[in-house]
Amino acid sequence: MINAAEVINSGTSILFITLDSLRYDVARAALHAGQTPNLAKILPGGQWEERRTPGTFTLPAHTAFFSGFLPKLPQPKQPPRLWECRPPAFKTVDEGTFVFDAPNLLTGLAQHHYRTVCIGGVTYFSRETPLGSVLPDMFHEDYWRPEFCSPEPDSTRHQVDQALAVAEWYTKRPLFLFVNVSATHVPHGHYTGDSSDSWQSQAAALAYADEHLGRLVDGLTSTKRWLIIMCADHGDAFGEDGYHGRGIAHPAVLNVPFAALMSE
Repeated sequence: MINAAEVINSGTSILFITLDSLRYDVARAALHAGQTPNLAKILPGGQWEERRTPGTFTLPAHTAFFSGFLPKLPQPKQPPRLWECRPPAFKTVDEGTFVFDAPNLLTGLAQHHYRTVCIGGVTYFSRETPLGSVLPDMFHEDYWRPEFCSPEPDSTRHQVDQALAVAEWYTKRPLFLFVNVSATHVPHGHYTGDSSDSWQSQAAALAYADEHLGRLVDGLTSTKRWLIIMCADHGDAFGEDGYHGRGIAHPAVLNVPFAALMSE
């Protein structure tokens, strides 16, 4: 178990990656097929955990994450939460949970001298609209460019380059570095040379992103330890039971991959 209260009180930097729209079954199949060797080296026991998302599309899922509600295991008994807002007095919180006396995690981390930085991916992080500013406004700094977004076939490389540059700027203070990987969000048919999106093209998108995510983790952890959290915010339906897309309570959307670990 990760004692997040101890991790944060000690000023350990945190990398939080969301693989946008990535289904659990796609992540698991790509891993077993050897398409994601860099992630395989990082994942605890070399496996993804299957979890259930608190939101069926990007905005509610990330709002929940930043409020302390990460994806849950598909079982009645749950492990202690990594972090949560200060609860009412009658509630008991595990001593390993980081409790922040603030309306969201980013403000709570700032109170503990963290610099919070967002490397956006999908347009909910783009500031192109008022709604696209809601999530970025929670951070000290946010970065988004069109080449970070999923229509760009090399989006993850651009995002990781930016993330590594940010990490170089903040070597003397704890960092909460958030990266929303857009490659696994539609459109991703171009990774298989197709105009339509599918289970197969999402797996190909993840295989593409794997190299750069490995580069990111290697670059960050070469000099110090990090708490690393990786998960999808939701999945995507590609025609199962007649459903397409997200924002629906279908298993293809609700089931997401999750991993939390301390780097070596």
